[in-house]
Amino acid sequence: MPRIYRLLTEDDTSEFCHKVSLALSKGWELHGAPSIAFDAARGVMRCAQAVTKEIETDYHPDMKLGQQ
Repeated sequence: MPRIYRLLTEDDTSEFCHKVSLALSKGWELHGAPSIAFDAARGVMRCAQAVTKEIETDYHPDMKLGQQ
């Protein structure tokens, strides 16, 4: 079964946790550890988490990954 990949990013706020939680509730799985870095231009911490999901259709670059 094909697997698709997304990288979720957001400022270091509860919104990031909600974004990851929503993806998990839709069947996405965590892929690796989260990352955090300082965005000096904006003066904020940024978070990133990779997620993957098995899909029943063939992958195509035009897919809207967030809607899978």
